[in-house]
Amino acid sequence: MRRLALCSSLAAFFLPCAVRATQEPPPPLFVLNSLQGDISVIDPVSWKERERIPTGKEPHHLYLTPDEKSIVVANALGDSLTFIDPQSAQVQRTIRGILDPYHLRFSPDMKWLVIAANRLNHVDFYRWDGTELRLAQRVATGKTPSHLWIDAASRTVYATMQDSDELVAIDMATQTIRARVPTGPMPADVYGSPDGKHLFVGLTGGDSVEVFDLGGTQPRSVQRIKTADGAHAFRAAGDGRHLYVSNRVANTISKIDMQALRVVDSYPAPGGPDCMDASSDGRLLYVSARWARKLLVIDTEQRKVVKTVPVGKSPHGVWTLRHAQR
Repeated sequence: MRRLALCSSLAAFFLPCAVRATQEPPPPLFVLNSLQGDISVIDPVSWKERERIPTGKEPHHLYLTPDEKSIVVANALGDSLTFIDPQSAQVQRTIRGILDPYHLRFSPDMKWLVIAANRLNHVDFYRWDGTELRLAQRVATGKTPSHLWIDAASRTVYATMQDSDELVAIDMATQTIRARVPTGPMPADVYGSPDGKHLFVGLTGGDSVEVFDLGGTQPRSVQRIKTADGAHAFRAAGDGRHLYVSNRVANTISKIDMQALRVVDSYPAPGGPDCMDASSDGRLLYVSARWARKLLVIDTEQRKVVKTVPVGKSPHGVWTLRHAQR
């Protein structure tokens, strides 16, 4: 059996030994540059931008297809979706005629792609057969639908309304709104706890994460966890218990215990931290610094930024194939 070399250098630290032993190149990181209409492809060994991929206008968020063969980039002002190979970074195809795709999420049962049209105040349900998309229903929501979450049973879509300060629950079977509840100021990202009991909503217009109980007929606000100014985007830590939230105004990342419902740690993240991804072992956070035009790499054990990578204007979504469990 081939003996693995010890990992001692900084580059070695970021790249697992098993990967180097088999000489398989690690998948890149993708950073969406919203105001340039392109994607920075980052090499996780050299920590340099290796290329730029043109997309439609204003790409904001991206999501992996259920078969993990494509990353789908939502080009909001381009009214299109760009499909990219997550390993090779090759563009596979572009689907046009998708109105204002801002945020997107596949249902866990792999039957639906749900898209929030941020400017047009609706949520679209596209039937997904593994290859093609077909619009099944357009649901008028509230002012400025922002982020989406779908429960594990693929029964309910939760959507935040950024400018009407609401959380909307949409029944997936009938594709109609079954609940509408008020939230704190400017709700953004939304995340459901693994046990299905709670929903977490980042209040970008405040300094907290609002917690909703899902045990009743409609979501019920039960607590606000104070994080810091501009609580915005979430990413799971990968351990089934902890959740990161980017505080875009305060320039920090907070770590939340989803069982104790409290902040247990905080990390510096200068430059307006926005979307994040986490390494497969959960140690590293990859964070788009929205105002600094950089990708930040945060070591959660050292509790500091250990790498910065220059990218394009207004970096937003971040993704890599080798990530922590979501």
